[in-house]
Amino acid sequence: MSLAHAIILGIVQGLSEFLPVSSSAHLALVPWLFHWDDPGLAFDVALHVGTLIAVLWYFRAQWISMARAALGQGTPEERRRVVYLIIATIPGAIAGLALEKQADTTFRDPRLIAVVLMAMGAVLWWVDRAAASDRSLPTMRARDALLVGLAQMFAIVPGVSRSGSTITAGRALRFTREDAAVFSFLMSMPIIAAAALLKLPHVLKTEGITAPLAAGVVASAVSGWLAIAVLLRFVVRRSYGIFAAYRIIIGLIVLGIAFTR
Repeated sequence: MSLAHAIILGIVQGLSEFLPVSSSAHLALVPWLFHWDDPGLAFDVALHVGTLIAVLWYFRAQWISMARAALGQGTPEERRRVVYLIIATIPGAIAGLALEKQADTTFRDPRLIAVVLMAMGAVLWWVDRAAASDRSLPTMRARDALLVGLAQMFAIVPGVSRSGSTITAGRALRFTREDAAVFSFLMSMPIIAAAALLKLPHVLKTEGITAPLAAGVVASAVSGWLAIAVLLRFVVRRSYGIFAAYRIIIGLIVLGIAFTR
């Protein structure tokens, strides 16, 4: 993979990981659209290290507080937040282990990705428009965390979007747009870290730390931090409708290309 391709894919990963548009879909579609070699799921996971760095740095104060809470030094709310993140992570981890092979092969079909992008775009738009916004994160309970975690399971299919599915679930549970996004971003840390621990040793053993890989990770970290900052400011005043529209437009374009090639 060339350095330029790796940087482009890193930027795509960073921006699309935290926006509800599906990073896995974009990482599969960009090489397909431009006739690049598909880097595969292992390279995708390597780029996720960049977004892991972004979410750790952006929410560093919260991570420090929750780490202290895990050691019994935090407030009851912080201790509950740690427990809820664990509960929310378990379903996604199970889905990732059970469907790892399909995620790297069958689920990367552009036609399937296009249909899923559009379908989930419609669901995101409808839920965000219909749901109330009368709950904040301190009102979260274990049941809420489990339901958001179950939604994350579907993100194993490119096009669903990890952030899109969890934000949609959060909005369906009546959490504000900003708080639904914050919990979704916090949820990304354990699942991305687990995937990196499983996949990175293989990537480093077979390919080593190459210049394109390092550049892609850096590009992913920088663009991921930017995506978090922009989205949290955006949803304070606006809905997720623009992202739903983007998903549907991209899905239609991909379907059109797929059936004319």
